[in-house]
Parts: sequence; structure tokens; C-alpha cells
Amino acid sequence: MAKNIPYFEVPTGWKFFGNLMDAKMCSLCGEESFGTGSDHIREKDGIWALLAWLSILAHRREAGQPVEVESIMREHWSKYGRYFFTRYDYENCTSAQGDEIMNQLKVLLKEGVKGRVFVASNGRQFHGEFCDDFSYSDPVDHSQTTNQGIRVMFTDGTRFVYRLSGTGSSGATLRVYVDTFEQDPTKHALLSQVYLQPHIELALKLCNVGKITGRTAPTVIT
Repeated sequence: MAKNIPYFEVPTGWKFFGNLMDAKMCSLCGEESFGTGSDHIREKDGIWALLAWLSILAHRREAGQPVEVESIMREHWSKYGRYFFTRYDYENCTSAQGDEIMNQLKVLLKEGVKGRVFVASNGRQFHGEFCDDFSYSDPVDHSQTTNQGIRVMFTDGTRFVYRLSGTGSSGATLRVYVDTFEQDPTKHALLSQVYLQPHIELALKLCNVGKITGRTAPTVIT
């Protein structure tokens, strides 16, 4: 809860937002590809998102506060902390490679991570909290959506998510999501790829994508 406002974590697909908004269970929504919307049209609305930002800038200008977006973000981070995020896409994997990667992660699911300590090459320790294969029970129509990605969570709030799509004979894409929370304001100005280096290293090590695919780098970094 944030200020006692309920929130929902849903699978990929705008339809899940639509159900919640139709039932008046949420009014704002967003996705990791930066699509943003609200219940005024129940769709992505870039113009609405832009107007929201302009409203913030106008309000701050009237109050005599800095109106640069960077200044606003840094002020927000200093008060609430910053989430660092990145996504690594490995495109055009073979079906066999995709299956091998996910099977390796399923072994991790079976073994569990609770109480285990994982160490990155720089010595940073990550203490396992839990892992699962994300599923979603729609509170509106009670439909079940399963196999939406393997999640690995750590006690410091770090999260890894692995999703495989397009599992035909060729063209499968593995997406590796890495995010974590940082409260220390002295670290908020760091680039995501710099701050998350040990996190990324561990995330790729757990799924063994380099050895299985023979690749030294992802196709796309977000």
C-alpha cells in the first residue's frame, strides 16, 4: 500500500488494467515499456501523461520552486529513494536454448533461495528471500494467468524476472529484468548500468545465458 491506496501487479497485457478500471478498482496504470494511462479512456495515453507532467511543472512554477524535470526527480529520490531498473533482451535464441535457460531456472525454483547467500565478483552479497513462477488471479473475472515469468527476490528488495517469449523453432527472446531500491542519496546520480553492475552479473549467472547461448552481450539493453 502507498498512502493506503491499493495497487495491483499484473501480467503483460493492457487487458488486465482494463478489467480493474472497469471495476473501479484502479484509476492509474503503467507498464515497463513506459506506457501510461488512466480510467478516463482505459488505454495508453501519451498526451495525458505529458499533460500530467506539465501540471506538475506549472504547480511548481507558481510555488517558486525549480521546474526542471531533473531537479524534480532528484528531489523525489531524496525524499522517497530511487528504484534502479534495467532490462536485457537476448533476441533470436533457438527454442532449445530458451528451454535450457528456463529449465535451469526451474531447478532454482525447486531448490529455493530462502536463506541462501549469492556473492557477486565484487564481493557484494545478495540474501535470497523467495522465488516463484509468477501467476495472476484476476480479482474481477477470477481468471487465472500462469507462467508469466520466473521471479527471484532478495531481502534488500532486489528483484530479477526472467521471461521467455516466441518459443518457436527460432526467434525466441529471453528478457531479463533487474531492479532494486536505493535510499542513499549519494548514489542516486549513478547510471543504472553502473549501479546495477553486480546485480546484473548475478542475474545473468543464475540463468547461465552466456554459456548456453554463447553470447557475451544482450541484443538490447533498456
